[in-house]
Amino acid sequence: MEFGKMKKFASTFAIALLMAGTLGVTAAPAQAQQKDIDLKGDVKLEKVVTGENGEDTVELVTPDTIVPGDKLIFGTDYSNKGTQAVANFVVTNPVPKAVRLAPDASDELIVSVDGGESWGRLSALTVTGEDGAQRAAAPEDVTHIRWTLASVAPGASGRLEYPAIIR
Repeated sequence: MEFGKMKKFASTFAIALLMAGTLGVTAAPAQAQQKDIDLKGDVKLEKVVTGENGEDTVELVTPDTIVPGDKLIFGTDYSNKGTQAVANFVVTNPVPKAVRLAPDASDELIVSVDGGESWGRLSALTVTGEDGAQRAAAPEDVTHIRWTLASVAPGASGRLEYPAIIR
């Protein structure tokens, strides 16, 4: 296989793996009607485009090629197709191993750095380093992201997102 074709194949394969991770979004229902919530995940590439006036703008595009350092936006759209409000709906999104949480991610995100065993804001979490010492958790340590929606009214919809960087 030629190098260019191999690189394109590897990039396409990586995109497929990232999409598979996004579709792994899970919900932890607290009530029976939570089955009425539909979830759909996607991944967009943040691309800087220079306009005719020389100004840069940021566009979100469907990735066809990705390389280490690219910034992606992982999104989950949700909608309540039922006739009743759904309370305390929890959406847990595993972070694919091929990416790390972007340093500019919201400080309000609730994350896990231990495979979903414990949760908190990144600034409050610690991990054990290779030397056995505790250290502050960093964006590259995040394994899962969790959102709790207090109430989703009938017919309501929204979007949950987090930024990530290709490792």
